[in-house]
Amino acid sequence: MGWRNRSSLLFFLVLCIVHVIDAMNFRNNTHQAEYTQFLLANGVARTPPMGWNSWNHFQCNINESTVKTIVDALVSTGLAAVGYKYVNLDDCWAERNRDWRGNLRAKSSTFPSGIKTLADYVHARGLKLGIYSDAGYMTCSNTMPGSLGHEEQDARTFAEWGVDYLKYDNCYNDGSKPQKRYARMSYALQKVGRPILYSLCEWGQENPATWAGLYGNAWRTTGDINDTWESITSIADQNNIWGRYAGPGKWNDPDMLEVGNGGMSLEEYRSHFSIWAVMKAPLLIGCDVRSASKETLQILGNKEVINVNQDPMGVQARKLRSKDGLEVWAGPLSSKRVVVVLWNRGRSVAPISVTWRDVGLSPYKPVVVRDLWAHSFVSRNKRFRLTANVAPRGCKMYVLSPY
Repeated sequence: MGWRNRSSLLFFLVLCIVHVIDAMNFRNNTHQAEYTQFLLANGVARTPPMGWNSWNHFQCNINESTVKTIVDALVSTGLAAVGYKYVNLDDCWAERNRDWRGNLRAKSSTFPSGIKTLADYVHARGLKLGIYSDAGYMTCSNTMPGSLGHEEQDARTFAEWGVDYLKYDNCYNDGSKPQKRYARMSYALQKVGRPILYSLCEWGQENPATWAGLYGNAWRTTGDINDTWESITSIADQNNIWGRYAGPGKWNDPDMLEVGNGGMSLEEYRSHFSIWAVMKAPLLIGCDVRSASKETLQILGNKEVINVNQDPMGVQARKLRSKDGLEVWAGPLSSKRVVVVLWNRGRSVAPISVTWRDVGLSPYKPVVVRDLWAHSFVSRNKRFRLTANVAPRGCKMYVLSPY
């Protein structure tokens, strides 16, 4: 074969390869675009999900009776009325082995009526049921099967049971990329004909904020939370950096709330709840609401703080300034408003200030200042700046409304 013929053949082969790659990229991009469009059209998580999850307080000590009484307590305390709609089972709800058809089955000793009956109970009270599985061979407790290799089968099962929310963990996996494993369940959920909020629990190991929005409605940005001041401050800092990836239908998840579990003071819990709210985090109660104190219910039920979290603009607030443990967090809200949190991480009372320039407002602009924890107006004609003395490990939370 002559030089010209060899060159022509080589050019032809390269051209074919380029066309094949272009076709594959077009097909993949089209698939991703179609799925993203599906997520936006499925109507769930247009604002951060709110509800209750069993893990932080009960871990594996959960059963049908407990869940039903939790449902009743969400209604009777008024928490359901202010937006806490999802009742989410975490790990340990299923038998260790699948049935002879390969289906997941509820653990007979703890959920004898089955998950569909429980879902019916939840739905009858105007709430939604969430469930838990794993992108591995077993779940993190190593007591029940994961969904790896059974994605479509399990997605159909969840839909048939009436499940509304899936938390999908990352234990006992096969070592493959989480993007692939989480995508498989995402596509399986797309096919079942039921809107199921999909929450990816990858622990932030491979920066899921940068890719999980293609596949799910929320994604964990950090490791597990615990009921300590050190945990919530560390997690807040880690979650802060991913704000630009969140928005309606897709949210950064710094893990469930610890408010009411007893490991922190009321001031610390108010700070925890305030920062989760402005970060537009899912607000998933992690305590036993049946025995929650009046003060705990006042924190979790603060409608003004919840309204910030549920603002339709859906922009995650960010940390603007931090010095000597004194921080300013702020972000935009709808109707040209701004939310501000003055957070004192120190151990003594300290003044914290924020200027209008800090938050993108004209310094001469008159502003109505609303204190969301005092439920009162600080000023109806404030200009230039705001300063407040903030309790140790406490915060002040304001909405600024220019006019």
